[in-house]
Amino acid sequence: MDKILHKILNEDFSNKIYVIGVDGGTGAGKTTFVKSLKLNLNQKGYKCSILHIDDFITPRNVRYNDSNEEWYCFYNLQWRYDYLLEEILKPIKLNNEFENTIEIYNKENDNYNKKFLSLKQGEILIIEGVFLQRPIIKEYFDFMIFIDVPQEIRLKRVLKRDVYIGNENAIKSKYKRRYFPAEKIYFSECSPKENADFIICEF
Repeated sequence: MDKILHKILNEDFSNKIYVIGVDGGTGAGKTTFVKSLKLNLNQKGYKCSILHIDDFITPRNVRYNDSNEEWYCFYNLQWRYDYLLEEILKPIKLNNEFENTIEIYNKENDNYNKKFLSLKQGEILIIEGVFLQRPIIKEYFDFMIFIDVPQEIRLKRVLKRDVYIGNENAIKSKYKRRYFPAEKIYFSECSPKENADFIICEF
């Protein structure tokens, strides 16, 4: 953590909103890391806001489209990239400040809640999630962290975490159909580990 803080705090972002991405495969520990990063930055006197790529999930009937294989749906239909870009990331880059009500996905009712987000110059926005280094959004990040954890370790974690899917066999089956094949495409096309500004191993 000290090395990351040193790199971030050596940047001059007094006249902008500094956008940090925390990328990594499913079950890599991104959410846990982001909480720790925010706490450390707060202790240094910096105001931070956190968004998750899963805040921008598409409705269930879109991301589970029976006319496509599950991995395709996860990789290409899962998130509202257009909304994230047009309503949040592009305005941040253009204006260096942000103050607006945004839509956040609510998985309980498969709909969107309203959230007021205010960001000023010298503040930090952290976005965590999978596939953050896809060309469509990568350029909007000032600093990218990749959490590198082997797939077998991540699978053990999600077997404990994702019990809502079903039993162990059901979880394994879904990951083999949906998540891991999409990750393979992402790793091949975008080389996220090689292109990140900072790599963390097995957080």
